[in-house]
Amino acid sequence: MTRNKVEICGVDTAKLPVLTNAQMRELFVQLQSGEYAAREQLVNGNLRLVLSVIQRFNNRGEYVDDLFQVGCIGLMKAIDNFDLSQNVKFSTYAVPMIIGEIRRYLRDNNPIRVSRSLRDIAYKALQVRDTLTNKNSREPTIVEISEELNVPKEDVVFALDAIQDPVSLFEPIYQDGGDPIFVMDQISDERNRDSQWTEEIALREAMHRLSDREKLILSMRFFEGKTQMEVAEEIGISQAQVSRLEKAAISQMHKHVQ
Repeated sequence: MTRNKVEICGVDTAKLPVLTNAQMRELFVQLQSGEYAAREQLVNGNLRLVLSVIQRFNNRGEYVDDLFQVGCIGLMKAIDNFDLSQNVKFSTYAVPMIIGEIRRYLRDNNPIRVSRSLRDIAYKALQVRDTLTNKNSREPTIVEISEELNVPKEDVVFALDAIQDPVSLFEPIYQDGGDPIFVMDQISDERNRDSQWTEEIALREAMHRLSDREKLILSMRFFEGKTQMEVAEEIGISQAQVSRLEKAAISQMHKHVQ
């Protein structure tokens, strides 16, 4: 497999190092013993984590370089405050801090201010709109939304207009040449989206640690739906070798995510 070269803030992402768990732990021990050269290695070794995070906010009207720099600030804060004794994976600790730093940047740099009461009505209206759309297989009317919320339809129209009437919960609330704010970032939910997303980051990290052949086998098996025999024929090894490599790769990913 070839690695795509992407330059962000002058960084060639294809050349970023990947640290093992043992290397990470040793560097944190060194850093917490006063060897500050380890800090730079920890930053460089976790820049891929920042890149994974900013994908969530990309294509939202922000320059990728700006988000990358802000994400790096969150990464450095995570490195400086990480406690080895807590027995928590660094990525699990760092991802929420990186996300939080980017959210603060987006919030603080947004020139538009909408009242809290208006935002509350708008967010609830968007939730109801998505619910009714899924239920009825069509876009609900303003009247239907206002009846569901028990709010005057004029208030619903005014609230949605105030936040630029976004398309869905996963779109920016508004984007008028400034910094977008996402509806999903403003609405509480019984499911912890950040926790779920942190697990996805961990899976991507685990996948990155596999060899090119292991990545190819897992891709062909689980994304393309091919049998082990078909995979074996395509890459020129035996079915037994495919089975062994597949099991080893899954086992390695499982250990990394745990």
